[in-house]
Amino acid sequence: MSLQNTPAAERVHIGFFGRRNAGKSSLVNAITGQALSVVSEVKGTTTDPVIKTMELLPLGPIVIIDTPGFDDVGEIGALRVEKMQQSLTRTDIAVLVADATEGLTEDDHEMLRTFETKALPHLTVFTKCDLLEAVPADTADTCYVSAQTNAGIHALRERLARLMPRQAEKPIACDLVRPGKLAVLVCPIDSAAPKGRLILPQQLVLRDLLDHGMGALVVRETELACALDSLTAPPDIVITDSQAFRVVAETVPDDIPLTSFSILMARYKGFLETAVRGVAALDHLKPGDTVLLAEGCTHHRQCGDIGTVKIPGWLRKHAGHYLSIITCSGHDFPKNLRRYALVIHCGGCMITEREVQERMLEASSQGVPFTNYGTAIARMTGTLERSLRPFPELHRLIVPEA
Repeated sequence: MSLQNTPAAERVHIGFFGRRNAGKSSLVNAITGQALSVVSEVKGTTTDPVIKTMELLPLGPIVIIDTPGFDDVGEIGALRVEKMQQSLTRTDIAVLVADATEGLTEDDHEMLRTFETKALPHLTVFTKCDLLEAVPADTADTCYVSAQTNAGIHALRERLARLMPRQAEKPIACDLVRPGKLAVLVCPIDSAAPKGRLILPQQLVLRDLLDHGMGALVVRETELACALDSLTAPPDIVITDSQAFRVVAETVPDDIPLTSFSILMARYKGFLETAVRGVAALDHLKPGDTVLLAEGCTHHRQCGDIGTVKIPGWLRKHAGHYLSIITCSGHDFPKNLRRYALVIHCGGCMITEREVQERMLEASSQGVPFTNYGTAIARMTGTLERSLRPFPELHRLIVPEA
């Protein structure tokens, strides 16, 4: 992936929900001007969420999600509905699609209540308005369209654009470096590193620094000492891949701020405070406890994989006894978390902020501690206190007198 592309996790996700044959797929095709979804009169044609990353004016970079009907039936239908519900957790704007000739059902109203409970910006779109004798006027919450004639499609795009979140730009690392000054980025290159490119958190941090007029020196941990010696002035901060925490902490002088890409991503996604509070559970794991390691991506596992090999090994060594380790990846995050003594999540770079926060809130509601890879690794390598110094309000959580 190039530095010019907007990652999918940074795009607004627009989800289309509705009953079978409400016209969701036809509507998605009309909005995008592409045949993204298969259209048929047969109910249940969309069997899995159809996901498309694209640029669409006036919306900009977005992800479109066309979901199966939430009124599907039978054993297979229940699985499709579950997939639809998973799509809901990563949706930033929800579109309820209803057949204008039939109106809203109780199932539709229930879905609208779900949108409101989740504080999701949403719009109800009545399709097939070309079949009506008279088309009602649009309201603040509804609009009428026809995928067959394209009536109302342009206006719908404009309505969706107005629903898009308008958030102030959030820093990833640029607030930790003075303008014109330097950050050192430590990027280990091992068997699990993608050939020919940096992993996404490293790209995001690098681009954030460059966009705000800061310099970045990118090195492996094996060249870090030489790189620091070559500088005429200390860097404002060193940011490392979490798995190199220990060796990097031993190399970087104590008076130079140090943290990790994973910790920065947890802050960027809005769950670092929860991760810092939850990491204390590492010291209270009992023999036989089950720990969930969750990743937002579905990369190919290799020897020495961080989530399935390295962290489980460090966990058992830290606990000093046997632990049951369960892993999940992608969007397959379990609903019932009560069996787990701790959830350790990745930085969440490959999923939306809403999705990772939904997972955090789900764990909290079930009384399960929730932390992340970088925070947990820092705790297990004895570098947590140092890695949080750049964030005084969080540093005080573990060193109250600071």
